[in-house]
Amino acid sequence: MTEPLWAWIAVIGGLLVVIAIDLWIVDRGEAREFSMRQAGYWVTFYVALAAAFAVLLWNTSGADRAGEFVAGYITEYSLSIDNLFIFFIIMSRFAVPKLYQHKVLLVGILLALVMRGAFIALGAAALERFGWLFYVFGAFLVYTGINIVRQHLKGEEEEFKENILLRWVRRAFPTTEGYVGSKVTVRIDGRRMVTPMLIVMVAIGSTDLLFALDSIPAIFGLTKDPFIVFTANAFALMGLRQLYFLLGGLLQRLVYISYGLAFILGFIGVKLVLEALHSSHVSWAPEIPIWVSLSVIGATMVITTVASLIKARMDARKGEQTHSEQV
Repeated sequence: MTEPLWAWIAVIGGLLVVIAIDLWIVDRGEAREFSMRQAGYWVTFYVALAAAFAVLLWNTSGADRAGEFVAGYITEYSLSIDNLFIFFIIMSRFAVPKLYQHKVLLVGILLALVMRGAFIALGAAALERFGWLFYVFGAFLVYTGINIVRQHLKGEEEEFKENILLRWVRRAFPTTEGYVGSKVTVRIDGRRMVTPMLIVMVAIGSTDLLFALDSIPAIFGLTKDPFIVFTANAFALMGLRQLYFLLGGLLQRLVYISYGLAFILGFIGVKLVLEALHSSHVSWAPEIPIWVSLSVIGATMVITTVASLIKARMDARKGEQTHSEQV
């Protein structure tokens, strides 16, 4: 379904208004740390906003498109949780003051959203012209899922490596040694210089784009509609900044989340291949309905999250018992 231009303008304009309100409320006045309570309120707000958009889609376009959006949103939001591990590493590596972390995340995520928009447009055009890409995307997602499990079993921790864009920014622009408040550029002795604030924003935005290499193909496995793909990505990214502060140390306790994400990617990869075969009129290849995809994705995230929290509680009790025995 091709969405009219006014719908794109309305959605993008609405998102810009929300971002402006977010900036005005959170960043007005003196810089301050983002509290857990604030994060909880904002996460609830952005999830409710996505739910309202899903209801609007249901009323205007039917249950199928609404279901595609919800499945895509949950998938992108779930995959974004994995991104937060790297965001923590980036913040630590660049020693970003807690007072300015929310601003860094917002600008970085906005950069990611713009770049993802271009990525989505290219992906949609390519898939429409080259049908065989569905097989490539499907195989890539299955491979990515297997690779995630393999790394987790080996105990390999995710690490941040500077990409080409970040290295170019470092070489192209003179950088101050330390942060200058929340400024991204300053003039020192008549010379315009960038601060580490800009470097870390580029790091967040460009790193998120690399994560899109698996999340964008994943959502194209759930819907071929560029409008749904973009809005699901946009709503998921919009709530990512607050989720970063809400989860905090909880991320370290979600030990099984990687298995859940790997399973989701593998499932969507298989779904892509089967649907490509179905479109090629292969009789034995079924077409998996969106409600099945939504059920599998939702159940997987609930099971892995609950299992992770149970294990974390059991490990804590074992640690307390060991400590008491030693004492």
